[in-house]
Amino acid sequence: MTDESEYRYAKSHEWVSIDGDIATIGISEHAQEELGDVALVLFPEVGRVLQLEEKFGEIESIKAVSDLYAPVSGTIIAVNETLHNSPETVNDDPLIEGWMIKISMSQPNDVALLMDSLSYQAFLQEA
Repeated sequence: MTDESEYRYAKSHEWVSIDGDIATIGISEHAQEELGDVALVLFPEVGRVLQLEEKFGEIESIKAVSDLYAPVSGTIIAVNETLHNSPETVNDDPLIEGWMIKISMSQPNDVALLMDSLSYQAFLQEA
């Protein structure tokens, strides 16, 4: 199991891992469990500028189609091309191999608006 203490979470269930001004983004373990078997992940191309909470893609499973939202503002610098051919990677390893996009943050203080892992777990209990 991955150490989730280094991750930050949005109420829309995206996670963020920060390295300098680079944010790696995916969906939480909880979100992938709720979705079930992921069949398709759609996200924008490298170079797109995203604002905080802007829709950046969709994830489709056998149960539902869900929108993906940017937990931080910035420019997409990488996308996980593996997910085009192997979307099930999100189910297998949502916190490492199942990452979706990397953003060069334009507003690093956006991270302060996100929940740490303990707060996220409490949020899930309340929902």
